[in-house]
Amino acid sequence: MLDIRLPIGGLFTVLGALLTVWGAIEPASTYANSLGYNVNLSWGIILLIFGLLMLFFGRRGTSRARLAQDTAQGRAIEEIEYRTGEESTNPVVRDEQRHRE
Repeated sequence: MLDIRLPIGGLFTVLGALLTVWGAIEPASTYANSLGYNVNLSWGIILLIFGLLMLFFGRRGTSRARLAQDTAQGRAIEEIEYRTGEESTNPVVRDEQRHRE
């Protein structure tokens, strides 16, 4: 399953890089209306940093993710969900079928 932080991080990284490059190559006379403040460059850097952080934490978070059946606590919760009707298949049977494949 894809962590939502990865595509969001990629989007912000690309947009931040484009805006940073645009702000860096644009002549200073363009920013006369904004009191000489290079808005594109500053927000490009901010978006780039945010995107890189999202990518970093997205990659870091998915490497620690485990299936519920891989831990004793997860298997117990799956069994409780099956008994209360929240799961449509018995997790023990489903795990045995998965291991046969």
